[in-house]
Amino acid sequence: MYRAAIVSFDEQSSVLVVMGEEDQLTCGRRRRALSLALKAGRDVVVDLRGLRFADSSLMVDLAVLARRLRQNGRKMRLRGAQPQIQRLIEIIGLDRLPAVALELA
Repeated sequence: MYRAAIVSFDEQSSVLVVMGEEDQLTCGRRRRALSLALKAGRDVVVDLRGLRFADSSLMVDLAVLARRLRQNGRKMRLRGAQPQIQRLIEIIGLDRLPAVALELA
């Protein structure tokens, strides 16, 4: 089944928007947005308000992004996660990584 690209990066505001359902099948389509976020010259906000489902592949990608941002002196803020996504973030431990902040809804 085809899924539209649901991850985008706004270079002006430095916001990575993740919407819909993200899993292993969609990981290739989020690479461009993640690459743009990595090149941002400032901290990155990850807007999760529209994310209904995610698997661990998204959390791993966000962890890698956070690590690489931190290496460049920047941080990542996770914003607006729905309860099921917030739970996944906490189970995986993404919120406990250095330079990552989880803003509770």
